[in-house]
Amino acid sequence: MAMKTKSAKTLEPEPAPIPTLNQREVVFDIFRRWGYLQTTLDPLGQFLPGEPFPTPAPDGEYSTEARSYYCGTIAAEFMHIANPERRQWIQERMEQAPPATDQKHVLDQLIRADIFEQVIQSRYLGTKRFSLEGLTALIPFLDAVFAWSVPCGVKQAVLAMSHRGRLNVMTNTIGRGAGEIFAKFEDVDPRSTLGGGDVKYHMGATGTYRSPDGAEIALHLVSNPSHLEAVDPVAIGRARAKQTRLGENGRDQVLPLILHGDAAFAGQGIFAESLVLAALSGFNVGGSIHVIVNNLLGFTALPEESNASRFSSDMAKRLPIPIFHVNAEDVDSVVRVARIAAEYRHTFHSDVVIDLIGYRRHGHSEVDDPTVTQPRRYAVIKDHPVLYQIYAKQIGVDPTEKVQAIQAEFLEQQRIASKAEHKPILSKLPRYWDNYRGGCLPTEDAALRTGLPAEQITALVKETTTYPDSFHIHPKVAKLFEQRLEMGAGKRAFDYGMAELVAFASLLKARTPVRLSGQDSQRGTFNQRHAVMVDTETEARWVPLGHLGDNQGRFEVYNSMLSEAAVLGFEYGYSRDYPETLVLWEAQFGDFANGAQIIIDQFITAGEAKWGLLSGVVMLLPHGYEGQGPEHSSARLERFLQLAAHDNIQICQPSTAAQYFHLLRRQSMRSWRKPLVVFTPKSMLRHPDASSQLADFATDRFQNVLPDHSVSSPTRLLVCSGKIGHNLRVEREKRKLKDAAIIFVEQLFPWPEEELQAALDEHPGATEVVWVQEEPANMGALTYVMPELRRMVRDRAVLSVKRTASASPATGSAKAHDLEEKTLLDVAFGGLRG
Repeated sequence: MAMKTKSAKTLEPEPAPIPTLNQREVVFDIFRRWGYLQTTLDPLGQFLPGEPFPTPAPDGEYSTEARSYYCGTIAAEFMHIANPERRQWIQERMEQAPPATDQKHVLDQLIRADIFEQVIQSRYLGTKRFSLEGLTALIPFLDAVFAWSVPCGVKQAVLAMSHRGRLNVMTNTIGRGAGEIFAKFEDVDPRSTLGGGDVKYHMGATGTYRSPDGAEIALHLVSNPSHLEAVDPVAIGRARAKQTRLGENGRDQVLPLILHGDAAFAGQGIFAESLVLAALSGFNVGGSIHVIVNNLLGFTALPEESNASRFSSDMAKRLPIPIFHVNAEDVDSVVRVARIAAEYRHTFHSDVVIDLIGYRRHGHSEVDDPTVTQPRRYAVIKDHPVLYQIYAKQIGVDPTEKVQAIQAEFLEQQRIASKAEHKPILSKLPRYWDNYRGGCLPTEDAALRTGLPAEQITALVKETTTYPDSFHIHPKVAKLFEQRLEMGAGKRAFDYGMAELVAFASLLKARTPVRLSGQDSQRGTFNQRHAVMVDTETEARWVPLGHLGDNQGRFEVYNSMLSEAAVLGFEYGYSRDYPETLVLWEAQFGDFANGAQIIIDQFITAGEAKWGLLSGVVMLLPHGYEGQGPEHSSARLERFLQLAAHDNIQICQPSTAAQYFHLLRRQSMRSWRKPLVVFTPKSMLRHPDASSQLADFATDRFQNVLPDHSVSSPTRLLVCSGKIGHNLRVEREKRKLKDAAIIFVEQLFPWPEEELQAALDEHPGATEVVWVQEEPANMGALTYVMPELRRMVRDRAVLSVKRTASASPATGSAKAHDLEEKTLLDVAFGGLRG
């Protein structure tokens, strides 16, 4: 046996020496990390004073060089990015001589931006316009972004922004004529916008960027409400849809560019949600360029009142993305940063944030006096020259002649606009909307057949339950698939989960894309869907609906992040630019949809009336009173009915699996687009009373009203919607009652008057019409339905049964719930005899 000796240790390899940074790298590393703390960013010199470095930098030759790169008018924050390749890329561009700028072109843009504002100020004094003055460098910045995006392959750009500078961007970036904007200030014929419309600084616009060599980028500025950041996920969703249309290279061809206010960027949580969402699979758009149009004021609030750290952009450092702060009066640096942003986004398909720091020459709106709250700052602004004058002096050019020419051009356009009879339309729908309209056509619905023959349903069931032989299926899912095959064979009634998947499969086979997202939507909150199977040994995923055939439509189903507002906003945006796709968003529970109330109020229900924009987005909201407490009972039906007018949305509550099947197909197959709000079941998902037979899928179409043919001469007609109807049927059977008919209203809006009248007229001997609902008296459909019933029913008593009005949707006690439900049923059938 060999002996171990001490000398054997000398044969072991020596550890590799730890490399040490040379003195230059040590110094540069400090400035790369902390140089942004000693930059000059506020053009007025009042805010953002320099701070000492956490790690002191030694004086000397290297410090002087590093300071010239990192402590000027550009503050780069990028050392929080873990990826060394990305850090190195930024270092190389920061530590080189700035590229040459076409200063004549930049000056021309600055003049146009400022003179545009001055003409409006002189001709429409005291009118809100949310001027860009103090940050007109935004115009050459955007021009440079697009100029450097052309060689990156960008063909389209989706822009979103709030009201500050919006009119200026419409004219000087999007390319709308100044006269079109001026016409929006004129008191033109009110019939041109009667019954809808929005203020001029919320409207969208379409146009084209043209590079000096003739290349073009189609530009679309998204319509936006005053909820400043609410548009963020909408714009990202629209960009994703456009990219999907273009296929494999879509991310390189469509650029999302979102402009923010400084206070809104720091304060409104929907942007934080959107920033994370856009980095996730299923929602990724290959990076967006985010620009903070930073006044260093939020209406009247100072920076320290709007954000809790040095920069309003600091929230973005939660993600590994670079942030560039730039003094808006160093226009050459602004243009330089624009190039870096465009190339970084293209190279790494990552977000990038630019904090363009300037000031606001006037108040929040031009009718506001800012000297009341910021007297010192506005004393400086009063005598501060406009940017084009500063830049012209800097580059040694006399701008007088150019200023006069541009001013004359804008004044002439204003003169013509003052005689306009109608407000111009600044945007147009893309060509893919040619086959779709916004108006409801009941006659078309009458001819639309959504049913499918039994043999086709059987085949679709088989395809949706097929998986590879090598796939290790979970035993519970295997059992479920066995049951689904029995449904397809007509041996078992269909539940909602199977009905939904068959609806999706039928559309996909017809080459209609389907996209669904929501929290836990792949499996389904209630274990009802299983659109994605998980191998029990490898956790590999298999999506049966993605393997229906080579010519099928695209099927996408994503588990979303734990957000309502951003995800619903994204899906609404996606539906705006992919009307052929059945786009669905599912709430985990319908109660949580109010987390997205801004999206519902401002876009989904009002978008067509305000901006003429159509959408076919579907909201799936699990709803039903089952004793699960105040946050797991109600999707707030009353709120959607309150928002319903002029056929703006559809509100439905399908009471059977087959009805749900027909409803989904109807939504996709129509030649017009309206948002659809579906109150979906929970406990009734698999309940026999709500299940459907194979033959039910062959009926012609979705029925807006389900009449009751099971009783011949009732004295009381119980009208209801959703789960309570099934409870009434069970109780009627239990009591062996024959003098009560139960009529389901499946579509609540638009109100199905013709169908409901026919269902009521089937029972002329009934003396009472009673609306029954689970919800409290101040919730549900009560206040919407009762006036309609009283108008329709003149010769019978119209009554209602409901829970007592309540501040909370439901009790937290399961026993109390049972007692309340029993009382509802007792009252509904009170006085009737078997």
